[in-house]
Amino acid sequence: MTTKAATKATSPIYPAYCFAASPTYNAWVKLTAADVHALRYEPGYEGQNLYFHLNHPIRYVCLVGTIVAIDDPTPKLAILTLDDGSGQTIEVKIARLPPEIASSVDCPSNTAVDNVDVTTGLGAFRVFVDHVHLDIPAVVKIKCTISWFRNMRQLELKRISTVRSTDDEVKAWAELAAFRRDVLSRPWHLQRHKLGELDAEARATAQKDRERQRERLDRETKRRARRRAHEEKVKVYEEKLESRRRKEEVMMNAGALERTNFINWPP
Repeated sequence: MTTKAATKATSPIYPAYCFAASPTYNAWVKLTAADVHALRYEPGYEGQNLYFHLNHPIRYVCLVGTIVAIDDPTPKLAILTLDDGSGQTIEVKIARLPPEIASSVDCPSNTAVDNVDVTTGLGAFRVFVDHVHLDIPAVVKIKCTISWFRNMRQLELKRISTVRSTDDEVKAWAELAAFRRDVLSRPWHLQRHKLGELDAEARATAQKDRERQRERLDRETKRRARRRAHEEKVKVYEEKLESRRRKEEVMMNAGALERTNFINWPP
């Protein structure tokens, strides 16, 4: 079992532009439920669904365990409770789709996970994985993101498969043990030259972003200037038309007056 104290970083947290070079940032990180509960936030990264084990940045997790409870607390959610023998269980949320979306012919399932369906009727609530009823105590392999609910760590299901044999389960646990030994057991370390390369790439990217932003601002400034120039031309043109209209109106009124006077001239 991994404790919170064990996950405390013993190596500096690298800048965010280095995270993509880590073995965990873009990976489904093999953890236990206890590991997930022990993951921590770092100042400056709150609210980004980014967690840390030692100094490893983690966004996605992969667990293997036994389903010990299946619940439907709301029409929008189904909840699986996973026990992987690590000393702690963890809840896994399955988001259910609105009926108008789930009924579409293009929708592969009625949940946010393509191979998971939830049925409810006459007091019966069931979860199906690959069209097979998922029942207690099925062993599953899940891939999830991490969230919080009422100060408790939860998982949000993205992928799931049923572990159908003891050999597959042993293989999954061996993979977890190997990943822990080879990656998670020690802090992530970047060589000085690699850190320099990433820093240079980040600076170059930031410079390009600033240039693109400046170009966008220049284009917007020119667009606004063209629009103002066009509006000014339209205004001048309309003023000329109005001036001409007034002159013509004066002339027409004067002509009408002369005709009226001529008609009314005494014989």
